[in-house]
Amino acid sequence: MSNTQQKAILPLYDLMNKVPGGTMVIPLILGSIIGTFGPGFLEMGSFTTALFKTSSTALIAILIFATGMQITLRSSGPVLAHTGIILLFKTIIPGIIIVALAMFTQSSEILGVSILAIITIACNSNGGIWLAVAGKYGDHRDQGAYIASAVNDGPFFVMLFLGVSGLASIPLTLIMAAVIPLILGMIVGNLDPKWTDLMRPTGAIVIPFFAFSLGTGINLNAIVTGGMTGMVLGLILTVVTGAMVYFGYKVILRRGNMSGMGFAAGTTAGNSIITPEIVAQADPSMLPFVQTATAQVAAAVLVSAIVAPLLAAYVMKRQGGIKANNE
Repeated sequence: MSNTQQKAILPLYDLMNKVPGGTMVIPLILGSIIGTFGPGFLEMGSFTTALFKTSSTALIAILIFATGMQITLRSSGPVLAHTGIILLFKTIIPGIIIVALAMFTQSSEILGVSILAIITIACNSNGGIWLAVAGKYGDHRDQGAYIASAVNDGPFFVMLFLGVSGLASIPLTLIMAAVIPLILGMIVGNLDPKWTDLMRPTGAIVIPFFAFSLGTGINLNAIVTGGMTGMVLGLILTVVTGAMVYFGYKVILRRGNMSGMGFAAGTTAGNSIITPEIVAQADPSMLPFVQTATAQVAAAVLVSAIVAPLLAAYVMKRQGGIKANNE
């Protein structure tokens, strides 16, 4: 009997997966607990410190590289069209609106919430949630549009919007440095699909570890103070950005009663929890916002993972899409 077939003494992995984004959020919270109450453990040195405290940047770089390998040039036209619609209405247009609003108000905060948190929550999407909904209700065009999540899942667009707008002082070299691993992964993956297959499980392996490492730098007080705001913000942006993708599905792609699928894109990816810290590394003026923004993003990940698929299914059912699709 293989290890995967043996009955677990304590089904830790299954328990984590019952929480939306659990493999990211639970290690993040555990890391925060250790970082708040037992920081000495993290300073032991050697492999303990390297894995549990300082590993996040390197592990995320590996994940971005592996993600690039999943983006192939063999995608069909309809798949690329659906991918473009998601990127346009879930990432590019929301990012432009948020940046314009910030420049108009000339403030780094809107209603007490940092621009860093708002744009991080709004401008990426959870590929796992999208695949779950697309796999159940959609077709190959919807499933293939997962490419959009592979492209916007990470700090690149956030750094691009903040840097180009002048809201943050981010050198062009650092913006490029954020996307080079993705581009290199695309090149390698398209040259040799065996590498694509080899690196496909990378996310499942590295996410819990870099989440824990990231969590060690978050004080629990920030989670308490930022969590509720993050939930409200996550709920609002899930509905708003999901509705924008719904519009693209209905008006541009003309998907009819299946247009509700667009609401499934209104999510916040678990990987985005690291984005505030990466932005602050590029522009230290953002450091005061990092802890609270990270807690708000983590809360938004949970809320969007629950609300977006339910909203997508509800709209498709109301419009007859699910029934028609099943028939």
